[in-house]
Amino acid sequence: MDEYDLNGNGKLDPEEKAIMLEDRRRKMEDADAKRDAQRKMAWFSFTEWMQLPQASEMLASMSNIYYVSIAAIVAAYYGFTNMGKGG
Repeated sequence: MDEYDLNGNGKLDPEEKAIMLEDRRRKMEDADAKRDAQRKMAWFSFTEWMQLPQASEMLASMSNIYYVSIAAIVAAYYGFTNMGKGG
């Protein structure tokens, strides 16, 4: 709880509680998204076994565009979040 006590007064004020709840909500959403991604990756790993070779070929053909797009999104996020901090 100390990490959320932003003003260091030893207790969580209503604003700090809201920040804590939002942080926990986002962590739960991230964990859910991670599980969903793992489930999807596991499904694609079995496509050959299930005699669905087209699925893995389609995934491989999309991967180049996907990774470039994700890299651009991450770069933009870090760029914009750090822009206001000065450097």
